[in-house]
Amino acid sequence: MTEQVMAAIDGSQFSTGVCDYAAWASQALGAPLTFLHVVDNHPQTAEADLSGHIGLGSREHLLEELAQLDEHRAKVAQEQGRLMLKAAKERAIEGGVSEPATRQRNGTLVETLDELQSEIRLLVLGKRGETAHQASEHLGSNLERVVRTLHRPILMVPETFTQPQRVMLAFDGSKTTRKGVEMLARSPLFDGIPLHVVIVGAETGDNRAQLEWALATLREAGHEAEGAIRTGEVEETLRAYKEEHAIDLLVMGAYGHSRIRHLLVGSTTTAMLRRASVPVLLLR
Repeated sequence: MTEQVMAAIDGSQFSTGVCDYAAWASQALGAPLTFLHVVDNHPQTAEADLSGHIGLGSREHLLEELAQLDEHRAKVAQEQGRLMLKAAKERAIEGGVSEPATRQRNGTLVETLDELQSEIRLLVLGKRGETAHQASEHLGSNLERVVRTLHRPILMVPETFTQPQRVMLAFDGSKTTRKGVEMLARSPLFDGIPLHVVIVGAETGDNRAQLEWALATLREAGHEAEGAIRTGEVEETLRAYKEEHAIDLLVMGAYGHSRIRHLLVGSTTTAMLRRASVPVLLLR
């Protein structure tokens, strides 16, 4: 099976951005594009619990009605998903993708992506899912669980597509970010796009050597690359550099050196993801 760009779409306002960034990535990578919609058929436990308050005679009838309602909901959700997949496919074709595929699965998003992991070259997800309007600061439990579970690059995108013109890699010399530099050097995703490598830390010999290695690796692969070492609080410093240089895509390792990196993702990564107004490519 050829590794592909996989785009997970749902009914949220992020689906248009997911579709457009996935089409861009598919063409830049020369990789097939598949749109995925997952129907979560978990039973409505709260409604089932209500049956305990009904008289014994009508309990069986009520449970039967609830089961029929769940079945109806599942059919409606599947049909909505089919329509979303059809619209996404048409949009991608208009955007220049020759033969995008669509897949609909039952289950949970995280379990489905875990099963399909070997087929994924790049996963494209919206910053938040269908409940985005309810909690603008909350990343969405799905995204956090996907980042923990998947060992594939994940492109988390905003609502509206902007053609990337300048890319920043947050670099700390860790194994993950060094692998990230080597991956970016090999990948056609950012061909012709200037790359900025930024280390947040002290101006030490080690940091300078790490930065020079990263820049040399990217330049030898034909990329235009520049770098900087900045002191300060990580998230604020990266955000300031992003604004100064009009960065429109951020690349980060999904795990940093944080003591709590075993919880969710690294604390800096989570903070950056919550506030990011640009796409973030998470490397594993």
